[in-house]
Amino acid sequence: MKKIGIPRGMLYYEYFPIWKDFFEGIGFEVISSNRTNKEIMDRGILYSVDEACLPVKIIHGHVDFLKDKVDFLFIPKIMSIYKREYCCPKIIGLAEMIRNSLDDLPEILDVVYDFNKRRGPEKAYKEIAKTLGVTERQSSRSLKKADKGMDRLLDWLKSDILPDNYAYRKDFKDLLLLGHSYILFDDFINMKVVEKLIDKDINVHFPEDISDDIARKYSNFTKKRMFWTHGRRIIGASNYVIMNHKVDGIIYLSSFGCGLDSVFTHMVSRQAAKYGIPFMNLTLDEQTGEAGINTRLEAFLDMMKWRDSHKDHISSFR
Repeated sequence: MKKIGIPRGMLYYEYFPIWKDFFEGIGFEVISSNRTNKEIMDRGILYSVDEACLPVKIIHGHVDFLKDKVDFLFIPKIMSIYKREYCCPKIIGLAEMIRNSLDDLPEILDVVYDFNKRRGPEKAYKEIAKTLGVTERQSSRSLKKADKGMDRLLDWLKSDILPDNYAYRKDFKDLLLLGHSYILFDDFINMKVVEKLIDKDINVHFPEDISDDIARKYSNFTKKRMFWTHGRRIIGASNYVIMNHKVDGIIYLSSFGCGLDSVFTHMVSRQAAKYGIPFMNLTLDEQTGEAGINTRLEAFLDMMKWRDSHKDHISSFR
């Protein structure tokens, strides 16, 4: 049985269940890389350009881990997920970046996913099937079954990062942890921030906890239409919890060098300040020290809890 490698990075955290089920349904073994660790990060830094953000560097390391273990690498060009919206340029150009950075790669399946085109996703899977020598009928049947796998996406993501016995507590403070899924759900990149928050008796909420319909509705409070799909989710989720006072604080995990994050953090911080919700941005890269992250987290949480008795006399933290 031939093997298809899916690197554990970027949109792996949003589509791996459907990709895995699809490829297994057409008769291939799916192998994903190990959880991110220092060795994978160091290899990624070695092979990628200095200007790349940390998640892009890390996925280079994941590809390096997989390249000698599989017959194909699946690195799709995801142009858009919704009509009239687009993904990050680095996600779109990821396959080209990797081809030009690493040697001795297996064949890369880099089909284009573009929801701006009629039946774009279906055509992408048909193209994959044709490349792999699979009939359209078998491909369509496998895709139909794989689509159902997206129903368990949130549970799958949380099971990988939350303790088995984790449960929300009414007597704990509620905090929205914002950022891209490939930062929020990779506990090496974020230095186990979720675990640290839970240990401090905090209920951790993610943008993915909020339905897409609600997030889209609340992302429309801007003068111009948000055309970055992941920005819509982040801005919509933050607007919803801020405007309805659903949380006691917000932490945004951003990646140094991410142009989109620089825009989104500014928008969220202004809205949080307007409604008196404490907000903090933690910027991450390969030079970030865990001691500094711990200090900032502790200070923010102490302030957030202390605000209860000083609600009328303290401004939002940034």
